[in-house]
Amino acid sequence: MGENILHFAQSIMDSPWVYLVAAGIAALDSFFPVVPSETIMITGGVFAATQGAPNLLLLIAAGAAGALLGDHVTYTIGRLAHGPVTRWFERGRRRQESMTWARQAIGRQGGLILLVARYIPAGRTATTLTMGVVSFPLHRFTPWDALAAASWATYSSLIGYFGGHVFERNPLYGLLLGLGVAAAITVTVEIVRHLRNRSKARSARSRTGGGAP
Repeated sequence: MGENILHFAQSIMDSPWVYLVAAGIAALDSFFPVVPSETIMITGGVFAATQGAPNLLLLIAAGAAGALLGDHVTYTIGRLAHGPVTRWFERGRRRQESMTWARQAIGRQGGLILLVARYIPAGRTATTLTMGVVSFPLHRFTPWDALAAASWATYSSLIGYFGGHVFERNPLYGLLLGLGVAAAITVTVEIVRHLRNRSKARSARSRTGGGAP
């Protein structure tokens, strides 16, 4: 079974179309977050280390370009949906507070939020969509998103690349190592984000007296 997987993966990685495939999957993953973009990048990195193909730098460039394109598609969808979404949030006090909080948070730390969200599969879609809805300026969105896409593509490919070097004689083990490390990093980022949100919520309640008995 493992040999069949490796042969299938190698047939893809040896093809010059692999860069277009990587770009397409990264783009699609930006607004359809069940597509395994990390998997294709990590797999490419493993085979770059063990088989010499694909070219690591071209793989990183293709993944980054696809992610950048997909994020801008999601951002544009958010801009187009600005009116209906805003009207929906204005129908209730809690919704209004949520929208106000999102606007303020993105206005203050939009770039950093975008950078962190790129490493959370569903979070990247929600963040870019919300930035479009709240009309985060495109001239600020694009450079931050380019940085996020480039760092994500580099990190994903290098995880596979180093995993491939560790298990140079068994690429499947290198792939499993890369996927495991990527999953661990994603879970860690999500846990840290959750704890920070809980801490901020407690601080907000204490300032307004909500935490008083």
